[in-house]
Amino acid sequence: MIMKDQTVTMQAKIYVYDLNNLARENGFKANEGWEVSRATNEEKKELEKKYQLTISAKVQPEILAELFITVKSQLILSKNLMAGDKKTEMNFVASNDQQYLVAFNPNRLKA
Repeated sequence: MIMKDQTVTMQAKIYVYDLNNLARENGFKANEGWEVSRATNEEKKELEKKYQLTISAKVQPEILAELFITVKSQLILSKNLMAGDKKTEMNFVASNDQQYLVAFNPNRLKA
């Protein structure tokens, strides 16, 4: 779990670093990238069942929104973010049930 005393910026850098490593290890093509979403425990499990590659982090609710925005910004700068769809953008609406930051590659579905 990402703790409150650890800075959001530092945790975002670590999360993006892990995403970039996983992308390299799995041979992402130039047109592939990550979708980032805030999720409840059930939504997280659903994404993990649907997609081959996922990275999730349990985050305290009071810093989840800030971490989400920071990670998305860093991925945009590194050009590793897929063009967002409406579902992801609607995820900006805060929910107390959301406690995970989940990244997945929408091009890599499980068979």
